[in-house]
Amino acid sequence: MKKTLLATLIASSCILPSQVSAQQPIEKWRIFETTLKGPSSGNPFTDTQLTAEFINEQDTVVVSGFYDGDGLYKIRFMPQKEGRWNYAISSNSKQLKGKKKGHIVCTPAKPTNHGPVMVQDSVYFGYADGTPFYPFGTTCYAWVHQNDTLIDQTLETLSNGYFNKMRMCIFPKSYNWNLNEPEHYPFEGEALKDWDYTRFNPKYFQNIEHRVAQLDSLGIEADLIIFHPYDRWGFGSMDRETEDRYINYLIARFAPYKNVWWSMANEYDFMTNKPAEDWVHYLDMFAKNDPYGHLSSVHNGSVVYDFSDPNITHASIQNANTFEAKDYLKRYKKPVSYDECRYEGNIYLSWGNLTGKEMVNKFWQGVCSGGYVTHGETLSSDTDKLGEKSDEVLWWSKGGVLRGESPERIKFLRDIVKASPGHLAPTVIYEWWMPYPCVTYNEEYYLLYFNRDQPASIYLFLPETANYNVDVIDAWDMTITRLDSTYSGNSLVQLPGKELTALRIVKVEE
Repeated sequence: MKKTLLATLIASSCILPSQVSAQQPIEKWRIFETTLKGPSSGNPFTDTQLTAEFINEQDTVVVSGFYDGDGLYKIRFMPQKEGRWNYAISSNSKQLKGKKKGHIVCTPAKPTNHGPVMVQDSVYFGYADGTPFYPFGTTCYAWVHQNDTLIDQTLETLSNGYFNKMRMCIFPKSYNWNLNEPEHYPFEGEALKDWDYTRFNPKYFQNIEHRVAQLDSLGIEADLIIFHPYDRWGFGSMDRETEDRYINYLIARFAPYKNVWWSMANEYDFMTNKPAEDWVHYLDMFAKNDPYGHLSSVHNGSVVYDFSDPNITHASIQNANTFEAKDYLKRYKKPVSYDECRYEGNIYLSWGNLTGKEMVNKFWQGVCSGGYVTHGETLSSDTDKLGEKSDEVLWWSKGGVLRGESPERIKFLRDIVKASPGHLAPTVIYEWWMPYPCVTYNEEYYLLYFNRDQPASIYLFLPETANYNVDVIDAWDMTITRLDSTYSGNSLVQLPGKELTALRIVKVEE
């Protein structure tokens, strides 16, 4: 990213929500924020309740306020409907009770603002304005807990447009290549020894929301991981009362950001201290208390979660077999996202040593099976590859720069999918015994991938009522070559006999 663009990004994100008076209009799906002066004595996090009711004709939205430190309380609201919203603030505090009433005017969204991502037509993603959304994500678990220089470098890398979704942890992470302490902690108290779980540290959460806003300015969704097992601070074993207070605080602060997704866990089944009913409870809390209905799921380690829970909007899966996406689609009838399919890397751990070609292969297999796939990179230049004492920066843990061969090729696939006429559904247009994934749009457009096979030809079974152009795609060299002939019905197509080859088949306009 050019220096001027990075400066603009950082400057704009410093205005996190729209810090404006009630007289100024608020763009649809942006944030209205009002700040109130209130009590700072006692424990404002537990003693003070604050809510606001926003009304626009027949629509009523109730949001919770939160304490942001230094005697300041905030109300945030994301209007999802144009027009005048009247609001009234309520509190159990005499200083805040009936302190403020007012209204905002919500104006139409600008062309670049498509709103939050939600489920479309049961098994796809799309923005609130109806624009299709095709997630091409990446994972940087602890990027928000690094120093500003490294965070700026991560944002500069992301500005190249490889990805439009980021998996990231709310709590800090303790694991190889990620052993440093964060600058701030989520709770007050003595680090690593004695936390006061009744008092949040606003600076910690201010930093995260600042980064969420920066991602939004780049068109990137923030897939926020609520709990994870890689913990040395005790945040993975809090009691139910603390967890509920934490979740409600997250909703009050982060739900008004249109680019937020909720992920209950990274590898829920590795958190052996949490029984199955805990995850049901968390999902239920987000479903009941998030006034905007953001996307919500549970990510697994070894045991895939049961995504039939109605509070789960999509399947978030860790599994290397991305070609199985069509099977999960049939089972759950929800969007399927392979949020971990192993990593392009060279570390000693088996999940972190894919070649760039295999990472690209997994993306094409998943997309052409009707699913979505998330990238990850664990390339190390450290000779021991262990990371137990190393402070080396790996993308998957801390962000920074990408060293791998897959990101440019993932972007190439992303551009192809984005240019397709609509959401693509799994189909079969070839000999039954060939295990090749293929997706189509209304018999007008097909995307067929040959895995890492090297076929010299293939019989396609296309509709006989139309003619089709066929493009041969080299997924590694990133080239697209149009074949001279048009094809219809049962057709023999000659292929280059090279791995990582795909076909794009497009109906000829009459």
